Amino acid sequence: MIEKNIANAVKQLLEDSPERKFRESVDMAINLKNLDMSQPKYRVDEMIVLPKGLGKSRKIAVFAKGDVGLQAKNAGADFVLTEEDIEELGADKSKARTLANNCDSFIAEVQYMALIGKSLGAILGPRGKMPIPLTADKNVVDMINTTKNSIRVRSKDKLTFHVAVGSREMSLDDLTENIDTVMSRLERSLDKGKQNLKSVYVTTTMGNSVRLV
Repeated sequence: MIEKNIANAVKQLLEDSPERKFRESVDMAINLKNLDMSQPKYRVDEMIVLPKGLGKSRKIAVFAKGDVGLQAKNAGADFVLTEEDIEELGADKSKARTLANNCDSFIAEVQYMALIGKSLGAILGPRGKMPIPLTADKNVVDMINTTKNSIRVRSKDKLTFHVAVGSREMSLDDLTENIDTVMSRLERSLDKGKQNLKSVYVTTTMGNSVRLV
């Protein structure tokens, strides 16, 4: 995908889509072909750092305690949860679903991963929100800052799926760079690269769509 073509498509999209009275996201609608999606090896599941972010704040929850929990709180984590919180959420599915729906991403110290899988896996897993493991070689502050600008591109077992790549308030150049980043990563992740792309559209929440591929 040539960046100039992306810029032209985004420019056309923004010009053709009437402005709304609420914040609209800019999304990519991706349609794959010639892949057996019943085979997990062909499914797309990528964490991608958008170079220009999403143009909006994202809520991050961190499962940690002690100094790591304090660092996470000071770094802007919206929720810092302990082992007791995990057990409480596991016993209260309604509360767990509310947390899962309200948070965009989760990070967890590795010692909590098994308990989270047992207590919350059925809720977080289908939403594509299982925590990113915080291993000993990683810094929670860096992970929070990176996660705030990251998206998960996940097809599950479908040939068609959507992913947010920014907001309408962002500049044309910033949206173009984000989309180009996603396209490049997507092509590398597919079994036969561009040949597995049937079509890709860029769209706003309530606006028109313009074809990229």
